[in-house]
Amino acid sequence: MIPRMIARAAALVLTMALPVLAETPVQELKTPGGNTVWMVQSPDIPFVALELRFRGGTALDAPAKAGAVNLMTALLEEGSGDLDAQGFAAARDALAAEFRFGASLDSVSVSARFLTENRDQALVLLRQAIVSPNFDATSLERVRGQVLSGLRADERDPGAIADRKFDQIAFGDHAYGQPSDGTIATVTALTRDDIAAAHLGALARDRVHVAAVGDISPADLATLVDTLLADLPATGTPLPGPAKVALTGGVTVEPFPGPQSVLVFGHEGIPRTDPDFFAAFIAAEAFGGGRFSARLMSEVREKRGLTYGISAGLLPLDQADLVVGQMSTANGTVAQSMQVIREEWTKLATDGLTEAELAATKTYLTGSYPLRFDGNGPIARILVGLQMQGYPVDYPAKRNALIDAVTLDDVRRVAARVFRPDDLHFVVVGTPEGVQGQ
Repeated sequence: MIPRMIARAAALVLTMALPVLAETPVQELKTPGGNTVWMVQSPDIPFVALELRFRGGTALDAPAKAGAVNLMTALLEEGSGDLDAQGFAAARDALAAEFRFGASLDSVSVSARFLTENRDQALVLLRQAIVSPNFDATSLERVRGQVLSGLRADERDPGAIADRKFDQIAFGDHAYGQPSDGTIATVTALTRDDIAAAHLGALARDRVHVAAVGDISPADLATLVDTLLADLPATGTPLPGPAKVALTGGVTVEPFPGPQSVLVFGHEGIPRTDPDFFAAFIAAEAFGGGRFSARLMSEVREKRGLTYGISAGLLPLDQADLVVGQMSTANGTVAQSMQVIREEWTKLATDGLTEAELAATKTYLTGSYPLRFDGNGPIARILVGLQMQGYPVDYPAKRNALIDAVTLDDVRRVAARVFRPDDLHFVVVGTPEGVQGQ
């Protein structure tokens, strides 16, 4: 669900913008098998972090099969070959290896860490998991039950309800408008054949991006990647294509009992490929970032005490782009909160940032990134994310200069273009006082 991704989106955009340290040499490899890999060779510690990202994710699900990719991904570590779930876990643990599998709206991720001395054995086990998972009936029903339990909990969660409603309004019949985890009805109806089809459609060589960091040579890494991916399908399920953002100015109220309401708000955003993206990114960070100095936090929380926390920012997706925010507040202060948000949205569009805000935000963005590079795994994830977003391998060395080059006039011009108060749509889940939905 897209607005629930706001916190992750902030991390995503920051990750996109935060480079590997300038002195870290990033190499781009073309393997004999035709795969592209970004790597940082670091023999100081004898282990490797490997990151795979398959473009498509849960957006590949057909409406009647919503939740298939999510359920399939959760089953990848539940056994393969002659190993059941317990046997697979025991084999992995015996190698001191770590595998993680995840599904998001636009991708399926595979993260692996393994010791240099156990690299070959870990590769065999990881390859089994992604190429020939068992999807046995016992594991399928157990994991299905876990997913269904989460979906039932979402029906009682006002935040989840707000996310789902916002997605439906924003994207309608597009794949982005359906729940990433599916619905109780669709997940209950999924068969093993559906899961196997989701596997073949989502994990294909035509949509994979790879990064690795650690104790491995370029030649050995090329062999490892080609071996790992060789037996996956050449092509997968077609991507869903661009989504039209149907948000227009207004308010939607979903009644829900309780003392507080959840607000999700936003409108169409700006793509990463736009020449003005960095100026928009700086404006969004100064306006809705999680820091107490951000405008929304200052105006809504610090000055008026209307919420514990509020955030808003850019959410560039593969098939659409949003500016989106969220907060919770008492039912009696929903109307006031919405008024303040609209006023601040208008001020940003009209006046942009102050010189002090621009300087402080640049300092934060260019100075905070070293703290994020605290191991092979985080660096590998950042590198594969940069590939997914279409950046060149030399982008890390150029990123801070791109931030510093943004001027106050740039921000003012772009804020007027990107932040459109007349298009701002609020989804409110609760029993807000004095607020009428459309």
